[in-house]
Amino acid sequence: MRESLLYALGTGFYAVLTAHAWLRPAMVCYDTIPYTHVPRKYGPQIVLLLALLCHGMVLHNTIFRQDSLIFGFAYALSAMLWLGVGMYWLESFFLPLSGLGLFLLPSALGAMLLPLIAVGSPVLANPASVLFKVHFVIANMAYGMLALAAFHALLMLLIERRLHGLGRNGGVVWLSRWLDTMPPLLAMERLLFNKIAVGFVLLSLTIASGVWFSESFLGLLQINHKALFALISWCMFGAILLGRRCFGWRGRTALRWVLASFGALLLAYVGSHFVLEILLRRV
Repeated sequence: MRESLLYALGTGFYAVLTAHAWLRPAMVCYDTIPYTHVPRKYGPQIVLLLALLCHGMVLHNTIFRQDSLIFGFAYALSAMLWLGVGMYWLESFFLPLSGLGLFLLPSALGAMLLPLIAVGSPVLANPASVLFKVHFVIANMAYGMLALAAFHALLMLLIERRLHGLGRNGGVVWLSRWLDTMPPLLAMERLLFNKIAVGFVLLSLTIASGVWFSESFLGLLQINHKALFALISWCMFGAILLGRRCFGWRGRTALRWVLASFGALLLAYVGSHFVLEILLRRV
């Protein structure tokens, strides 16, 4: 299938889903804790699956070329959000988290189209290496999971702000009907830290496989700004999990730490490519 058709279909599916998320709040059924989500209609899940298929095929066809592997900040952001949306799609069958779609779906739509503007460049590492492919897949899974956790934390901040009456004068009051469909904060908090725990394990494997790949194929361990920000983010996420387990960290402070940790990871994953490709015009 031609890439232009995939772009058009994926854009259309994401646009429909974004409009649905913003114009019609989800109608969900609740049960006792742990919460279960019984969607009344599976139409949005089917459309989202089609969007994911188109988005995934676009990524595969544009990144994995016959003679090289093309990558850059636009592809990194697109792959991150594609995996985040995929995990959100799986969650949508079991949990009433439709509010995530308010921010996640339009972000995925923009990220899917971003490689049309920033075309990326060939990766110099050995793309045929099995180890490189394993590292590449694990890294994208880690960043996708932690991206979803960041959107989850942002949604929790909005819910907490509304519960404390901070959004009555134009803040988040316009989001009330969507926020009302969310589970209680305690249930969402458990889900958030489960995401962070899985993402932290995947990020640990990413760093370990990256070190192994550098030493095996480059003959040295490269310590650059990308590796530095990845390590900073890994330490921050680890500190969040440790603080949660040992000191019971929760609430607004923990949520802001999650967003800050993801910001550091974003600088490592996307920021370096953005500076080189857009600001410095290096390809």
